[in-house]
Amino acid sequence: MIKVKLVRSRIGSLPKQRAVLDALGLKKIRQEKQFKDNAAVRGMIAKVSHMVEVTE
Repeated sequence: MIKVKLVRSRIGSLPKQRAVLDALGLKKIRQEKQFKDNAAVRGMIAKVSHMVEVTE
């Protein structure tokens, strides 16, 4: 399992990055979600890596 935490604001981010955050279910700063470790989730995290913190 991967734990993803939103640490930077969505304000000023690109629409594609906001769409990725919506798909991950991250709306508010310091919100955390857990996901299964697979290629799709890793790809989404890579798109917004500067905005999230990942722990395994």
